Formats: sequence, C-alpha cells, structure tokens
Amino acid sequence: MAHYVSYLRVSTQRQGHSGLGIEAQRTAVEQFLRQRGGTLLQEFVEVESGSRKARPILVQSIAQSRRAGATLLIAKLDRLARNVAFVSSLMESGVEFVAVDVPYANRLMIHVLAAFAEHERALISERTKAALRAAKDRGVALGVNGRVLAQAHRHAAIDFAEQLRAPTLEALSSGAGTLAEIALHLTSAGYRTRSGCDWSPSGVHRLLQRLRLER
Repeated sequence: MAHYVSYLRVSTQRQGHSGLGIEAQRTAVEQFLRQRGGTLLQEFVEVESGSRKARPILVQSIAQSRRAGATLLIAKLDRLARNVAFVSSLMESGVEFVAVDVPYANRLMIHVLAAFAEHERALISERTKAALRAAKDRGVALGVNGRVLAQAHRHAAIDFAEQLRAPTLEALSSGAGTLAEIALHLTSAGYRTRSGCDWSPSGVHRLLQRLRLER
C-alpha cells in the first residue's frame, strides 16, 4: 500500500485559524486516498503566501516524505507555489509528489502548469499596477485609500494582540522577565504571530505595546 504525506497551505493567518481553505484541501486529499488507496502518514499545514520563497513547513514535509519513502500529496498545484523555479527544485529533490487536482499529470505537464500559474500572477500584478496608475492620472487620492488601509491593519493588529492578552499575562506571572523569555513562553505554548511564525523579542515588544504592557 502506498504511503503519503500531505501538504496543505493557506495564504493568510485568518484562514489558518478559521480552517477556511484547509478543510476543502483536506477533503480533496481524503477523497483521493479513498479512490486510489493508500495510507496518510502525516499532515503538514502552512500559513504562508505562495509568492514567498521561505516555506519552512513545506521543507519539513519534503524531508519527512524522503525519510518515510512516501509520496508528497498536495490538494492543488497552486497551493505548492506559483513559481517555476520552486516546482523545479522540488522535482529535483527526488521526492515523488502528486497534485490531487491533476493526479495523472507527468513532470513536464506540472512544469507547464506551474509556468502558466507564474505567468498569471505576473499579469495580475501588472494589471493592478496599471489600475493604480490610471486612478492616479484621473486625480484619485491614492494616499487616502492607503491611510484607510493602514488604519484597518492597525485595528487588525490590536484585535490579534487582544486575543493573546491572557497567555501574555500568564507568561509574565510565571516569571518571564525578558522579551526573549516571553517569546519562548508563547511559542512553547503553541501561539504564533499573525504571519504564523515563532515569536521573537521584537515581536513581543510590539505585542506588549499594543496591549499597553510595555516593558
């Protein structure tokens, strides 16, 4: 019986907390296993933008697949990366992988599909830039929209910080006296930053400022 390791990814911390997108990917993986047979050894979930090259959880899933002699199972090819070089490097790693949405695709087809996805991302970026230039030419005050967006980000950051008030106070009451110690406490307890990373002293400093618990 074939062995698999699944890799699921969402682009935002909010999707990661809510399960939005993850459950659909998990369902696709389960349907694949029922139809094709096989055992799922481990599931890896990453909250990260597909345009970023740093994908630590993906690296872990590849390493685990190699150790277990398993096939890496991905719900959708675009969950892997919209980057031809990234897909190519995975192909060269020696780990077999299958995209559930194109299970019978060979390596050449997957490379072509990744190229199209990368091209689509470039087109979206260029259309966005063109729309902003056109709006600026029409006299639209883009800075106003930017300030509104920045304000929304600030409110979101404060709301996120409030969700961590209790564990932060717990860290302080347990004797964590430095930013590094608080960061270690939060990370060890399973709490992550808004971007899904381990806590760092600088991140804790910003958290304390938003909670008005500056040290």
